Amino acid sequence: MSHHDLTQFRHTGTLYLSAPEAAELVRRHGLERCIATVASHIREDFLRWNDFDKTARVAAHSRDGVIELMPVADQHRYSFKYVNGHPGNTRFGLSTVMAFGVLADVDTGAPLLLSELTLTTAIRTAAMSALAAQVLARPDSRVMALIGNGAQSEFQAIAFQHLLGITELRLYDVDPAATAKLVANLQDRGLTLTVCRSTAEAVLGADIVTTVTADKACATIVTPDMIEPGMHLNAVGGDCPGKTELHGDILDQAKVCVEYEPQSRIEGEIQHKAADFAVTEFWQVLHGERAGRDDAAQVTVFDSVGFALEDFSALRFMYDTASALGLGERITLIPQLADPKNLFGSLRSQTVAHTRLELETVLT
Repeated sequence: MSHHDLTQFRHTGTLYLSAPEAAELVRRHGLERCIATVASHIREDFLRWNDFDKTARVAAHSRDGVIELMPVADQHRYSFKYVNGHPGNTRFGLSTVMAFGVLADVDTGAPLLLSELTLTTAIRTAAMSALAAQVLARPDSRVMALIGNGAQSEFQAIAFQHLLGITELRLYDVDPAATAKLVANLQDRGLTLTVCRSTAEAVLGADIVTTVTADKACATIVTPDMIEPGMHLNAVGGDCPGKTELHGDILDQAKVCVEYEPQSRIEGEIQHKAADFAVTEFWQVLHGERAGRDDAAQVTVFDSVGFALEDFSALRFMYDTASALGLGERITLIPQLADPKNLFGSLRSQTVAHTRLELETVLT
């Protein structure tokens, strides 16, 4: 822990960044700039892949969804994210995905930041998608099909517009209201928006196909007959066992890139493939160990499930940016003890303080 961080923690506690404060951070910093900076942080961290203690996330599955914990650490910082995925939540007025996370100091274990990660996850997912496409998609890609127009869709659209130069979006969702919402949110951003009647219509003529559907099912959103030479598929929605979006034959035709192979084998589009099905980890492409795309006609797939290292990158961005902008509040998440060995004594001191406050209230 840096001297500044240690002093801050000891005297003022953990920085807490609520959902409204995180939204204010994005407004002040600018959404496009946030996405670009998180993408840069992710690139930096993937380039030092071997510095991290990595593990596949721990998942608790139920009939209606999944709750996951996503830890990762290097020699200095530890982070984890709590995140759920419940596609039916909108019936109850709740988000399909809800998340929060912690950034902690490795040397002391002190939690430096407790932050919302629902909005932040949307930003980091879009940043990761665009970063992967920068090394996998054709450089001249300008048209993207966006299948699934829910909560993640605007962030994907803006990331691809500003980090790849996408100028036209072809949109489809089984819920027309979702597409209408997306069009309303993007209408002043300089993109050509085409509302389509089917996935096949949306995919036709697209350079990049991004799928961000929410159903917890092994679906076939995109089928082999829709694929054209040179396409890049950004498969985001399939992210847990029993939840996929692409027909399996597409993977056999394509070069497949994953984040962290042990996790993707369980959760990704490749979950139904044999253990020796060939994939490339993204960090290998960044390091130049493997090519992202072999030629302009090759079909590429980014089998995105979301990996803890991306949240580590996003959390350090939120911590640094919130600190610089003076956002968030300091909370006593961990007891502040005069004698670190006397935790029991904190009960007495708090009780005495509470009794004194009550007495003062009565007397006044």
